[in-house]
Amino acid sequence: MRLIEVVADAGHTDTLAGIADQHEITDYWWGAPADDGRRAFRMLVSDAARQPVMDALQSVFGGSENYRIVVQAVETALPREPEDEAVVVRATREELYAQIAKGAHIDSNFLLLVVLSTVVAAIGLIEDNVAVVIGAMVIAPLLGPILALAFASTLGDSKLVWRALRTGTAGLALAFLVALMIGLSWPTDIARGEMLIASSEILSRTDVGIDGMALALASGAAAVLSLTTGLSTTLVGVMVAVALLPPTATTAMLLGAGHAELALGAALLLAVNVVCVMVAAKLVFMLKGVQPRTWYERSKARQSTRLSSLFWVLLLLVLLAVVVLRHRLLL
Repeated sequence: MRLIEVVADAGHTDTLAGIADQHEITDYWWGAPADDGRRAFRMLVSDAARQPVMDALQSVFGGSENYRIVVQAVETALPREPEDEAVVVRATREELYAQIAKGAHIDSNFLLLVVLSTVVAAIGLIEDNVAVVIGAMVIAPLLGPILALAFASTLGDSKLVWRALRTGTAGLALAFLVALMIGLSWPTDIARGEMLIASSEILSRTDVGIDGMALALASGAAAVLSLTTGLSTTLVGVMVAVALLPPTATTAMLLGAGHAELALGAALLLAVNVVCVMVAAKLVFMLKGVQPRTWYERSKARQSTRLSSLFWVLLLLVLLAVVVLRHRLLL
């Protein structure tokens, strides 16, 4: 349930009341007009009606700038409303955008988190400490841009696509550079790669198989499901399962230590994880019916979705062929 508050010209009161009645809103009320001629209209909206109501409101105010729509979470409301077990709780398009777009925002905090998580991951990998590596996965902000890219390409939002690409590329490049510097500047025995090869945490990330691809696909799907159903706390588990930062750090440190073949295996694992998360995320977004509001925007997004889906699926098939071929050559 959400409390949707609309601040608009008082002349829209009858229209807003009609929207509330049409969608069988649980309860709605409005206040007195303010000095600027606007008034606040509040609706207590059930989960099933959230998206239709938001679409209707945006259709009414689409060409105006003198309005404000605020969506607030409702912890509890009395008297209690009977629950409809058949209703699947789903976040609205606008709620998803507000939450996911944050992951595509690049600023000093994002860059600092990348640096710190890379340092933590590198130490955990070198010391062969799985708890430290897991901690680095949790604080690393690299999953956000990938989910934002999948969401933006599903909506055909080119602006958000480029923001997500820029943020994701900058994050991975910075993590790679920091890990490379750590690999080159650490004590001599590590710089030569002796301790790196002895670490099981590093060795486990120098190879990828079909099981690894299945894990990344499942994790990407779980990430989007957690967002669309409002259970974003489960993203912590997804961050650990997908493991984007450790293979990045492993690739850079092994490359700095002169083990190009092992570094190539870690780079392949990173590529598989990124592509699998993208494919799974786009698939779940489409199955959940995430699409633009207007017909024109949907027609534009449909072409964007087809092209981007084809690209990522073909890339996944190429990576699958590389993984299978690599395993056969290593046997």
